[in-house]
Amino acid sequence: MSKVNTCLSVAAATAAGLLLTAGVRAAETVSADIRRVDTLHVPGAPLASFDIGVVNDQGVYALADRSNAGVDLIEAATGKFLGRVTGFKGFNHATGSGFSGPDGIVAVGCSELWVGDGDSTVKIVDIKSQSVVGTVSTGGKKRVDEMAYDPRDQLVVVVNNADEPPFVTFISAQSRSVVGKIVLDHASDGAEQPAWDPDSGRIYLTIPVIDKVEANGAVAVIDPGTRKLEKMMPVDKCMPAGLVVGPHGQLLVACSDDAVAAGFPAKSLIMDAASGKILATIDRVGGTDEAWYDAKSAHYYLAAAGNTGGPVLGIIDAATHHWVGNLPSGPRAHSVAADPKTGRVFVPIEARKDGGNCSTGCIAVYAK
Repeated sequence: MSKVNTCLSVAAATAAGLLLTAGVRAAETVSADIRRVDTLHVPGAPLASFDIGVVNDQGVYALADRSNAGVDLIEAATGKFLGRVTGFKGFNHATGSGFSGPDGIVAVGCSELWVGDGDSTVKIVDIKSQSVVGTVSTGGKKRVDEMAYDPRDQLVVVVNNADEPPFVTFISAQSRSVVGKIVLDHASDGAEQPAWDPDSGRIYLTIPVIDKVEANGAVAVIDPGTRKLEKMMPVDKCMPAGLVVGPHGQLLVACSDDAVAAGFPAKSLIMDAASGKILATIDRVGGTDEAWYDAKSAHYYLAAAGNTGGPVLGIIDAATHHWVGNLPSGPRAHSVAADPKTGRVFVPIEARKDGGNCSTGCIAVYAK
């Protein structure tokens, strides 16, 4: 059964909110008239380490803020800081990102966020109370990274990307218990962004490297009903990371910064989800970690931190497969999320001494 949005706005129900410091810089425009309109600064330690961000149905932007060992909650429409949910591992330079947290985030229902942590657990966050209300272990040794929600089967699908070999865990959103697992024996360099397709009912998952051959990556096709791996759809010289389901049974496959570092051309791919056929190759933007599809604008947004020429927010028209433009972002800007109600796009940027008004880290906001 599909998720039904019947809740009141969580952001509106949060009476007390600290308005984030905002500064508008000179706008960089593209042909879609999208520009950088705001710069948000979160309280606490400088934003030196972060991971995934999402916007839920109630207009709350949530960011995995490893520098502050918590999930930052921000009202997407206004940039108001609503609070921070703590109790995560944070980032430790000695142990590295494989044991860090929070990492992946997915919205489940109207008021929950399921968040991966560095101790191989998924922590369930209640947005209203701004607290962790449940913990599920995946039984691994390292972090739970990216994840997807299948509302039809009421499953949260999570990836332990840093374990060797990486594996996928299926967790019931109702019982909050593990109901299945797939070990990805041939994935020799982790596994990245999963996405649930409401048309096929399948989970798609990017596999950067197969059997230690960097030129050979794949999109895994998983049946959440049987909890089985159905097939691998190959991609060449891409080392895919970001993945989102677009319109008309298509996938945006984002070739990673690791691919650029390996000497492969920066690019992004449009794939037919059923056959694995590559329908379009966009060579104007690549080196992407996370990607996002906004159905209202029919745009793919790509957090292309490793793009040739510098980090950008890449924009692709999902209907025509045409590159729309690239907007400069900033160091390690590998995460992106968009609010479909307002069209505001959120891209966190790592703290750097030479970062100007973003020297302590910030969240760049783009909109028309």
